[in-house]
Amino acid sequence: MSARHRLRLRRSGRVFVPLRQTVFTFGLSELGNYIMDMESLKQLLDNVAAGKLSVQDAAQNLKHLPFEDVDYAHIDHHRSLRKGFPEVIFGQEKTADQIIGIMEKMMIQEKIVLVTRIDELQADRVVSRFPDAVYHKDAKMIVLKKDEIPIRGKGTIVVISAGTSDIPIAKEASLTAQMMGNHVESVFDVGVAGLHRLFDHKNLIDEASVLVVVAGMEGALPSVVAGMVSRPVIAVPTSVGYGVSFGGLTALFAMLNSCSSNVAVVNIDNGFGAGYMASMINRV
Repeated sequence: MSARHRLRLRRSGRVFVPLRQTVFTFGLSELGNYIMDMESLKQLLDNVAAGKLSVQDAAQNLKHLPFEDVDYAHIDHHRSLRKGFPEVIFGQEKTADQIIGIMEKMMIQEKIVLVTRIDELQADRVVSRFPDAVYHKDAKMIVLKKDEIPIRGKGTIVVISAGTSDIPIAKEASLTAQMMGNHVESVFDVGVAGLHRLFDHKNLIDEASVLVVVAGMEGALPSVVAGMVSRPVIAVPTSVGYGVSFGGLTALFAMLNSCSSNVAVVNIDNGFGAGYMASMINRV
């Protein structure tokens, strides 16, 4: 189907939702709210095939599958089905009311909701609205889940921080990976200024399937760790450092120029992105 044809169909009030090799169409007036990931979609289709569920009821369950417009956000309800994990709410610069409004819509459909980069004042308001939500102050994250998270990762993700000041970003990476169904171990404050501290954890490092290494200042630790292992190392530069660290740019450039070939780099202070990517690698 050409892009021009799809555009005409969208303007005529139809939304096309691709699922593997099949294309389903839903009228915009049919959108609604139900949990939908790959497992639940298969169960729904099995129930229709077995005559346990009518076509009309199945259509009702597929409401709001692509996205939901709540004025200040277009909530991507299709992401669990498309990527295996729900949309994550970036809390920075959002009001508490906006975060609450998005969470209210998501929790109808999702089994877990994460909010990143949310300060304590905003978090207090959100948690007062959702008593089952937990605020992790060290990671600046809120976790709201309906059930325990099953382990989906094949191995252990090890998160390492160079300094104590890097721990908040390391915690963001660790918590993200945990909530995506991974066994995670953490090691803190083992940077290159006292490298003997790192070697005390060599057995754990050797057993890791993926490593996330968080460092500020000169950003040297990921190269050192990557030189010790045959596993992927995700380097996270932090904005920790004195003037010429330039808010993490020095660490970022150092990591991008690593001579250890098994290093990949995420953006400055992006613990969430590192934890997410580590989780994806750990499922392969």
